Amino acid sequence: MTVSLAKLPLPNGGAIEAVIVDLDGTMVDTMGDFAEALNRMLADLQLPAIDAQAIEPMVGKGSENLLRSVLQHVLSRQGHVPAATEIDNYYARAWEQYQHHYLAINGRFSRVYDGVEQGLRQMRNLGLKMACLTNKPLSFAEPLLKAKGLRDYFDCVFGGDSFERKKPDPLPLLKTCQALGSQPATTLMVGDSSNDAEAAHNAGCPVVLVSYGYNHGQPIRNVQAAGYVDSLAELTR
Repeated sequence: MTVSLAKLPLPNGGAIEAVIVDLDGTMVDTMGDFAEALNRMLADLQLPAIDAQAIEPMVGKGSENLLRSVLQHVLSRQGHVPAATEIDNYYARAWEQYQHHYLAINGRFSRVYDGVEQGLRQMRNLGLKMACLTNKPLSFAEPLLKAKGLRDYFDCVFGGDSFERKKPDPLPLLKTCQALGSQPATTLMVGDSSNDAEAAHNAGCPVVLVSYGYNHGQPIRNVQAAGYVDSLAELTR
């Protein structure tokens, strides 16, 4: 459904002055990249492969959480519940190999969702300040945005390692608002998950959620938001 930015209920009748947009699952379908890099990593560790369907609920809380969840999953399939120390033993090498493989394939197995460029262009044409805020490491996010032709829409880009804490903590949104020079109450968060919504609510930002993407396997409309869209192109004046 279409969401009018001018009609979002804001405190004191204010108007949206800036937009913060999530990356994975909101602008770019990166599940293919995740699956390829993770399975190359697992092969290096001589561990069994994992399929994309199993990966999807693990995405969204940063690469450290993703890798630990994947290791937990594949080690559990070997017939026992792995202890935290066993996962720790794999983790350092897993992160090194995952970073190597992800940077090598970044963007090659992903696609921009329909309507993303139109939606970003519409918001840019409204004169809104814009930032991309993702839990993906910045060294992954910047090259991906450039490869997909999306980087120039944003005044700034922040990753999961740009601040002391990641979404769903509100700190990254508050810091991004500072960088944009906008007030949280008039800065719209656009995302695909409960992580984005929780961070926005706690930061005092309005939030609109896309109906696709990666919401940890849960229906997105069960998450409280000011609105829901099937495409970023449905965000209008």
